[in-house]
Amino acid sequence: MARHVPGLVVAHVRSVAKHPDADKLTVCEVDAGTGAKLNIVCGAPNVAAGLRVPCALEGAVLPGDFRIKRTTMRGVESQGMLCSARELGLSEDHSGLLILDADAPVGQDIRTALDLDDRKLTIKLTPNRADCLSVVGAAREVAAITGAALQLPAFDPIA
Repeated sequence: MARHVPGLVVAHVRSVAKHPDADKLTVCEVDAGTGAKLNIVCGAPNVAAGLRVPCALEGAVLPGDFRIKRTTMRGVESQGMLCSARELGLSEDHSGLLILDADAPVGQDIRTALDLDDRKLTIKLTPNRADCLSVVGAAREVAAITGAALQLPAFDPIA
């Protein structure tokens, strides 16, 4: 999940019913914080009422340029997609939905809920910066740039 994906939020699965025309699909009533209940057709084996899961709303674009749109699956309209970790680009786990904490706020952006807003620093060193040619030297530089406290590694003395 390399970039921000608008329309990817925490959703609460309100109810789950068997799809009328498919053995391995379910029809879920979902609250995604939009103010309206959404019907989403889901094929995940671990979907259950009461879960908080990632939900890609209509218009979201998932990794691999997979665009979410309203669709009809075997006669039932689906207004989004409940997501696994693999569909979000977080891991290769595709065994079922990514289950979130039970107290995750409904409608919250998934990046915030999973604390995915990491910062990336690029340090370009020149040959005159020999002080940065070690891990400790690079850590000193990062501490100076960010204002964070420098944490040096602790070593036990050798007898």
